Amino acid sequence: MDFRLPFEPEHLPFLFLAIVIAFTVHEFAHAATAYRFGDPTAQKLGRVTLNPMPHVSLLGLLFILFLGFGWARPVPVNRSNFKNPRLMSIVVSAVGPLSNLVVAIVSAAAAYGLFATGALDAASPGLYRAVGLIFFYLVHINMLLFIFNLIPLPPLDGYRIVEDLAPLRLRLQMMKYEAWGVYIFLLIVFITPVFNVTLGPILGQVVVWRHALLAFMSALFGANIDWVYVFGG
Repeated sequence: MDFRLPFEPEHLPFLFLAIVIAFTVHEFAHAATAYRFGDPTAQKLGRVTLNPMPHVSLLGLLFILFLGFGWARPVPVNRSNFKNPRLMSIVVSAVGPLSNLVVAIVSAAAAYGLFATGALDAASPGLYRAVGLIFFYLVHINMLLFIFNLIPLPPLDGYRIVEDLAPLRLRLQMMKYEAWGVYIFLLIVFITPVFNVTLGPILGQVVVWRHALLAFMSALFGANIDWVYVFGG
């Protein structure tokens, strides 16, 4: 299954940092929004923070590093504390992936903005590559989490959004079979032929969106980053 993230061993520190930042921002967005809407559950557990320690799961981090599929610690939400449970639950679910999109856009802008200044023209090859790699992985991982988490399968945010948008009768049926949905999701992820015709084409859009974003920022700032050199040295 071609689902592992392509990286060289020396890229591991940059990939690790990008994943930790992406997971932390994603879970913080869920927790902070739920707290803003009146649910103190996550706040009482110390989840309304940009400190990665309460958010990152070591096992989930190892999975995404080596299998391309992983997870952070989910943010607990008590929707009964919301004034408008369905609407506010949709927003709480959506802000996680959207926060990753924002980080991807900001990272791409920061990368080309920095290179446009010429500040790295005289930099050593190692520094040039290091800066390029951290920005690349920040864009790639956050774009991946944005697209991946909007897939409408449990336990992803996209499923929660669809569940809250569904009529009551359909929502009750979805809740009844939700536990089975998690197993179906895992089968889709780990059985190659099924993955290739379901999630594979969706996740293939990560490269398309990443390329489009980087190309836009390159044109916007009038700067070029030698990605071949960044990756090849």
